[in-house]
Amino acid sequence: MGVSEADIAIAPLTITSSREGVIDFTKPFMTIGISIMVKKPVKEKPGVFSFMSPLSQEIWTCIVFAYVGVSIVLFLVSRFSPYEWKVIETYSKSSVTNDFTICNSLWFTLGAFMQQGIDLCPRSLSGRIVGSAWWFFTLIIISSYTANLAAFLTVERMVTPIKSADDLAKQTEVEYGTLLAGSSHEFFEVRFTHVQSAA
Repeated sequence: MGVSEADIAIAPLTITSSREGVIDFTKPFMTIGISIMVKKPVKEKPGVFSFMSPLSQEIWTCIVFAYVGVSIVLFLVSRFSPYEWKVIETYSKSSVTNDFTICNSLWFTLGAFMQQGIDLCPRSLSGRIVGSAWWFFTLIIISSYTANLAAFLTVERMVTPIKSADDLAKQTEVEYGTLLAGSSHEFFEVRFTHVQSAA
């Protein structure tokens, strides 16, 4: 129409300022912006250690150190408290024993962390305070882990690196293109002067 080869045209054309200078358009029957289609990212299969994803590596490290530290504190408290020692008498001799050896202290702490009851419980006040503090810590950690694990399993996390035309123009990894002399091409040319250098 601009070179007088046609008097009328029917086509789904986007109204731009340069086209309006030459053509009289009808009223727009559909108004849409620029849309971007991106290939759906391939979902990665869960790995062997995906159960550790709800908590960060730093938190897991702190949990391991807390587990070992509480076990050692419980062992030392039980050694110094007289209430943890028992006298076992047999026919030939009597001996004094303490149930909280280092192995039993580790076992008690692990059982409490896994929220499983065990036969061994501290009898001294200091041992019960250490055990109660560990139980409270365990309650908070397990609750946080369960909530995060439920979120990881129910919500499909789709990471979309390109969400707008700005993101598309600023990156160089994804190749893209438009029709030459089209409205999308003009949009990118006018709005983003650095598109040609990035493409």
